[in-house]
Amino acid sequence: MVRVSSANSPRLSLAALLAARPGHRPRLIFRTHRYRRGGGREPRRKGFTEADHAALLDAAHFQLGGPIVGVWDNLNTHVSVAMAKSIAARPWLTVFRLPPYGHELNPVEPVWSHLKRSLANLTKHDLAELTAPAKTRLRRMQYRSGLLAGFFASTGLEFGSFL
Repeated sequence: MVRVSSANSPRLSLAALLAARPGHRPRLIFRTHRYRRGGGREPRRKGFTEADHAALLDAAHFQLGGPIVGVWDNLNTHVSVAMAKSIAARPWLTVFRLPPYGHELNPVEPVWSHLKRSLANLTKHDLAELTAPAKTRLRRMQYRSGLLAGFFASTGLEFGSFL
């Protein structure tokens, strides 16, 4: 997950997963969460909740059409009791946790680095002006299987041929 802020401090949180299956091209599946201060009676969480992550996993399971083996970092929503219950309720999901400070083993980290570099020189005045280019760039990444394979390769993990 990554957070990007615009000038007047609203936040755009992004969650993504990279999927690899031998003999198939790698896939990037992502979701966005926009947060604005104030408004409404209920306080909104700034980032993704356990339910949001579970919905992303459910969408990935639907799109990929098979069981998922997830490799997660130690983000607080990934290691919470609510997330453990959510994982246990999904028999098609197996999750392994990365060691603390093992970001170089997470193939999604280069996605965020690539995205942030591409957004660095843009002037963003409001949340909509930040959301649109972020989503556009992530969609472009989805069609670049060589780039996605490179993100996996950067971890040193071997998955066989993607192409």
